[in-house]
Amino acid sequence: MTEITLHQSLTEIDADEWDAVAAPEQVSGRPVDPFTTYRFLSALELSGSTGTGTGWTAHPLVLREAGRMVAAVPMYAKGHSQGEYIFDHGWAQAFERAGGRYYPKLQIAVPFTPATGRRFLGDAAHRELLLAAAISVAAKNRLSSLHVTFCTEDEAEALAGVEGVLHRVTQQFHWENNGYASFDDFLGQLSSRKRKMIRKERETARASNLTIRALTGDQIEPAHWEAFWQFYQDTGARKWGTPYLTRAAFTRFHETMRDDILLVLAFDGARPVAGALNFIGRDVLFGRYWGCSEDHPCLHFELCYYQAIDWAIANGLARVEAGAQGEHKLARGYLPTPVHSLHWIADAGFRDAVARYLQEERRAVDEEIEVLTQYGPFRRVQSED
Repeated sequence: MTEITLHQSLTEIDADEWDAVAAPEQVSGRPVDPFTTYRFLSALELSGSTGTGTGWTAHPLVLREAGRMVAAVPMYAKGHSQGEYIFDHGWAQAFERAGGRYYPKLQIAVPFTPATGRRFLGDAAHRELLLAAAISVAAKNRLSSLHVTFCTEDEAEALAGVEGVLHRVTQQFHWENNGYASFDDFLGQLSSRKRKMIRKERETARASNLTIRALTGDQIEPAHWEAFWQFYQDTGARKWGTPYLTRAAFTRFHETMRDDILLVLAFDGARPVAGALNFIGRDVLFGRYWGCSEDHPCLHFELCYYQAIDWAIANGLARVEAGAQGEHKLARGYLPTPVHSLHWIADAGFRDAVARYLQEERRAVDEEIEVLTQYGPFRRVQSED
């Protein structure tokens, strides 16, 4: 017997049951990514980063066969479009100008996390059934739409077109490890101009006489989080108005996720003055947040991009995903990469309009990726410069 249930909180679900479908590979090592694990999603919920008043209310869908959990999706009722990074603000404005009500909507996603990963957890054979169930929840509650953001390309291709679901392609900048033995080995693949620029930026960052430490696991101390919280608040206030994560979220990360985290801090003596927070996947390092209490030339590039590349090479990771947006990453070896999402819209007329928009957007994104790749920092086969 197959049963699909809609829950009012992740905490209604047993942690081991959830992780058995969300990250079964972690039994033999790291999860592919830590963001759909129980420890990450529950940290957001239990810390008050999601839930009442945040615009993110957890409603996970769980599929069971003969009473055993075999698949699930992390789903949220959304009261706004903040913290998603696949932007639909324009859709919301257009729909509401036409007299519709765009919010609330449903989102299958990891809150505040622009990192590609599995959104339909467990047996892939159940993806269509879970998607149909999520669409049914949206339709029965007369919600405007359902969105599946930062899903894998495989999920997007398998589910695009199901019950009118639209496939969207946007882009991010990722660094790929082409078997580099060292940072200098990576630099050797760049044009001489870009190679000199990066070396100059690293020298400039180090000229501030700060000590840079890359910390993970038990090397991370509670005091480090207190410093990073101050950095995060400053960046969050400038970027989003209100930071998405609460202070309690970082406490929970420390308690349950230290081994999933790389925290790069710059110290002036014993005092942290800047930091970058990364999460560690099986083959990918995910850059998430940066902040500082003092401005130092090129320190942002050093902590967020170059230290991440150093660590990925040293630890044999295949890729660094440095988060949303930022064409400035291109010159530093991070190349444009397609990002996938799926969208179901209840109103047929509006869905048709969005479908036409997505066709044009995809052509533009494909062209942009092609052009940006050509202007990337890597040397050409015929000529180094």
